[in-house]
Amino acid sequence: MHRGVVRWATGGAAVVGGPKQVLTDGEVGRFVAEQLAVVPLDGRSVCVLVPDGTRSCPLPLLLGAVHSALRTRVSRLTVLVALGTHAPMGDAARAAHLGYGAGGVDVRYPGMEVLDHAWWDPAVFVRLGTIPAGRIAELSGGMLREALPVRVNRAVVEHDVTLIVGPVFPHEVVGFSGGNKYLFPGVSGQEVIDLSHWLGALLTSARIIGTLGATPVRSLIDEAASMVPGERLALCVVTVPGTGSLHSAAFGDPEAAWQAAAEVSARSHIRSLRTPVRRVLSVVPERYDDLWTGAKGFYKVEPVVADGGQVVVYAPHITEIAATHPAIAEIGYHCRDYFVAQWDRFEHYHWGDLAHSTHLSGAGTYDPESGERRRVTVTLATGIPEDVVRSVNLDYLDPAGIDPSAWAADPDTLVVPDAGEDLYRLRPAGTGARGQDDPSFAAHASGSVRAQGPGDARRHQTPRPPSARSAAPREKQVIDKDPKA
Repeated sequence: MHRGVVRWATGGAAVVGGPKQVLTDGEVGRFVAEQLAVVPLDGRSVCVLVPDGTRSCPLPLLLGAVHSALRTRVSRLTVLVALGTHAPMGDAARAAHLGYGAGGVDVRYPGMEVLDHAWWDPAVFVRLGTIPAGRIAELSGGMLREALPVRVNRAVVEHDVTLIVGPVFPHEVVGFSGGNKYLFPGVSGQEVIDLSHWLGALLTSARIIGTLGATPVRSLIDEAASMVPGERLALCVVTVPGTGSLHSAAFGDPEAAWQAAAEVSARSHIRSLRTPVRRVLSVVPERYDDLWTGAKGFYKVEPVVADGGQVVVYAPHITEIAATHPAIAEIGYHCRDYFVAQWDRFEHYHWGDLAHSTHLSGAGTYDPESGERRRVTVTLATGIPEDVVRSVNLDYLDPAGIDPSAWAADPDTLVVPDAGEDLYRLRPAGTGARGQDDPSFAAHASGSVRAQGPGDARRHQTPRPPSARSAAPREKQVIDKDPKA
């Protein structure tokens, strides 16, 4: 057994690495081989779920290790790219993402088939059953009461084993991404996507993002996953921010592997500030090619912006809002209370679209007389035309006039490079200077998020979103960037 491997309690996960370690490729490969070697997979078919290009991780390394361990053992090996409702990747982008070259999949991964989750095609789905309305009310704490049909890509049920392979990051809907989320919503029908995302929107992104443990949305996803036939396994990894390396890998059932990885991610992908800032320039990388995915540049920094402050989403390469979600042009971007107060007007839209709208609007209030008031201003400095930006209720700034290095010199501005994966938030009062390594900070990260009710699909109980304090006057503060220090 090589360094850093711990076998957790019964029903747990095997783990290699940790928040203060950087694994070598050899260590990762050996770990994957060792874990898969003890699973009875001979003669069985395996469907491997992997992320698309909006999630960064050394996927060629991981997929290569899985292929090497299984190619001579299993009867069939299929990789299914979990798109959710993202646009499919182009051939060249998919090849680079999965690690095969111009020769095609068969050269790099002989005997393995690669499929996109074709969410736009009703024929790819099979129905697993229905979660009753009463159970949804229990899982959501009474916030929603709606029977939920559960559909999943048929490739999952047509294989004996589902193996989830992917990274874990702080997430705006579920707390931390990964695990069973690659099933629901990764390869699920629209119904689970809509209800889970709207539940997260009711709780608010600012309240749920970066919360460890069984949030209401995580519990809903795990409930749906329990309906999947066959065996479910997961290889959950945590990346070293800004690199292609890994802090850790966890293997086991999806719930345990995800929990182990989320605990490492909480100490690796959360950066803490002592006081709020007035303005953030969020520099969005090109792996996010539309505003639907690039919105992560906003809600990963929203918690540290002072009331009345501004987030500028800087992404000159983004030229459209969401080709796969045209309804956003009709809905626009609004806070949660705007929709809840006018539910009869909006309930016929996909609830996932409404949830996305709230994510890029942030906290706010609405009443019919005074209208909508947002806690912070959201400004786009993208390739999306100004008239389109303003038509969806967002502010506009010409990206050509922005010099990130000049903005970084402003003591009232935080410039976030490679935005979208690390979460920025305020350190709870009383925590020490060590940031994420401080036990009280970790305790805050694991604080429960509970839905409050009763309510139903027309009448929501909506807990008030948290509010940042006022910004400290013109003092350039230090961010706890390195939890390993």
